[in-house]
Amino acid sequence: MIWTNAIIQGLLTGGLYALLACGLSLIFGVMRIVNLSHGDFSILAAYGVVALAMHTNLILAIVLVLPVMALLGYLLQRGVLNRSLSKGALAPLLITFAFSIIIQNVLLQVFSSDNRSVQSGRFASMSFKITKNLQIGALPLFTFIVGVLLTLGLHYFLTYSRVGRALRASSDDPGAADLVGINNKHIYGIATAIGLFAAGIGGVLFGMRTQFAPSFGPVALIFAFESVIIGGLGSLWGTLIGGIVLGIGQSIGAQIQPSYGVLAGHLVFIAILILRPQGLMPKQKGK
Repeated sequence: MIWTNAIIQGLLTGGLYALLACGLSLIFGVMRIVNLSHGDFSILAAYGVVALAMHTNLILAIVLVLPVMALLGYLLQRGVLNRSLSKGALAPLLITFAFSIIIQNVLLQVFSSDNRSVQSGRFASMSFKITKNLQIGALPLFTFIVGVLLTLGLHYFLTYSRVGRALRASSDDPGAADLVGINNKHIYGIATAIGLFAAGIGGVLFGMRTQFAPSFGPVALIFAFESVIIGGLGSLWGTLIGGIVLGIGQSIGAQIQPSYGVLAGHLVFIAILILRPQGLMPKQKGK
């Protein structure tokens, strides 16, 4: 039962990692950009909810913050990142690294270095009793369900919507997409908007489950990046599986020795990188 509980808790934690990672996976899948500021945008969304929740209720704060994250993503892509795409792979990396530094320092100036959390009241401590020795927290379960639903929603959006097909066309062959009238710059802006919207969801739920500080962006990025690599670059379902694998690895490691949790996750990441560098479910061209 102890190991069963560890696996279940790891599974639920994996849903959080998948939430943090799916936007990163989408942006890479469309533009081949590794957004080094992705984790910082997640933390930025969490701070935005904390600030607004002081003046209104939590749900309204979330509803207000997430569209702002999407708009910010679109504007940054159209205003800055699109100009760097033609200058090689290093330019977008440097720009997103600069975003990371800027966000961390702005948050530090505005909110100080004190740890904060997104207060969700009784919901944070609610649990469901499965067996005599097994309970599942309502918040971790909700986070996992949101992760699955977001992945499913993005899958159907990319597969069946007109904009989704344009996103896949721009990803597979930007030149051909341009020839048939697709505005690649606009499509890239939409991809980043969706990516930061998803990052915002992950950041808010991350803030509900644990405390965070301005410097936590790189921590969130590491978990997101490892989930993406384990699952396969650019694959949304692979990212979900990657997050679950990472979460279970950490949970089992923590069961062996509490201090081994994060280390075990890193070891799982390295093992998969060596044995299957393309990831467990790599993206296939055209899909």
